[in-house]
Amino acid sequence: MLPYSRKSVRFLPILLLSSLLGAGAEAKDTVKVGFIGPLTGGNSAIGIGGRNSAELAVRLRNADPAAKYTYELVALDDECKPNVAVQQATKMAAEKDVVAAATHYCSSTAIAAVDTYHKFGLPIIVWGAVLPDVTYRNKYAEVHRVNGTMINQNETNAELLTKLGYKTFAIIHDTTDYGKGHKQYFSEALEKKGGKILGAFGVGADQQDFTAELTQIKALNPQVIYFGGLTPIGVRIRAQMDKLGIKAVFDGTSGIVSDAFVQGVGPLAEATLAFREGAPTERLPGGKFFLEKYGEQKYDGTPEAYGAFAFAGMGLILDAVEKVGPDRKKIVEELGTVKDRDTIVGKVTFDDHGQNTVPLITKYVIQDGKFVVWEDSEYAAGKRKLPGQP
Repeated sequence: MLPYSRKSVRFLPILLLSSLLGAGAEAKDTVKVGFIGPLTGGNSAIGIGGRNSAELAVRLRNADPAAKYTYELVALDDECKPNVAVQQATKMAAEKDVVAAATHYCSSTAIAAVDTYHKFGLPIIVWGAVLPDVTYRNKYAEVHRVNGTMINQNETNAELLTKLGYKTFAIIHDTTDYGKGHKQYFSEALEKKGGKILGAFGVGADQQDFTAELTQIKALNPQVIYFGGLTPIGVRIRAQMDKLGIKAVFDGTSGIVSDAFVQGVGPLAEATLAFREGAPTERLPGGKFFLEKYGEQKYDGTPEAYGAFAFAGMGLILDAVEKVGPDRKKIVEELGTVKDRDTIVGKVTFDDHGQNTVPLITKYVIQDGKFVVWEDSEYAAGKRKLPGQP
């Protein structure tokens, strides 16, 4: 049964009443499942949204009278730091009662932790990290990913910008695996489309001042500044561009598709571009149901850009446990058979590296303080123009 079936929700009041009255129903064994993401720090909004979404999948399954087990979620904070991620992955994997987990938004943490999951035999489904190497560097049977990778993101990005007539670009990226990966795949895609990269600049993930890099970029006078990184430094770079009088288009990756980016930059966020795999949550096959049930829980904060993927990943884990039991080896084998499985993000098929191919990429532009699907925007309609648009 899917984790978002209406039947499961209908029985929720009855189940709660039965538990309160101490009804004599047979007790179910408790099974622990895990979640890891950035619950503190600059990317915490995304991480908390992911955790809430994974927890929602658990709550709905526990409300289903047909479920064989009662599930308990164990959530750990990786802070979007690779060394912390390895520590938390080790802690979770070493806890034998945790049979599987939905893990990681940040690519730098996901790639750092995959060896640990393989070593301990803990099956995981990545819910947000987009670096291709997370699934494709090794062929670990324990590692799966429900969201797509940065390859298609960057192909769509390069196609749109060059189609709009932009020809010259500067790249500024963080020096983590995430940022370097985006630089590589965007550069390759842009070259195929005839765009010219005037310069590329690597910056630290915790860097505060970008005056030196942006001064050099201003001298190069690119039409577009492509940013490969996450929201915290994206906010700082965009604000400092304005102080230096740089009028280029700010073109970001999925790493800035977050309410926190809009809030952090304020009015300067207008006309920023960004790209993310998958459809907007409200347009997903089960998006309406997911958003309704999420809202009913009164969580502090929205599910953010990747919450639906965390919900879907946890749902697949719970399905596997229901089918084969709380046995890590059997769960690994079961996840390896996932093909055309219905989830709220659409059908999921894991290839021989555990990767779900998500060919659809959504193009976004920030319009009036919100991320708007490009095709629905006044920019696409020609009513507004991007900076320097030919």
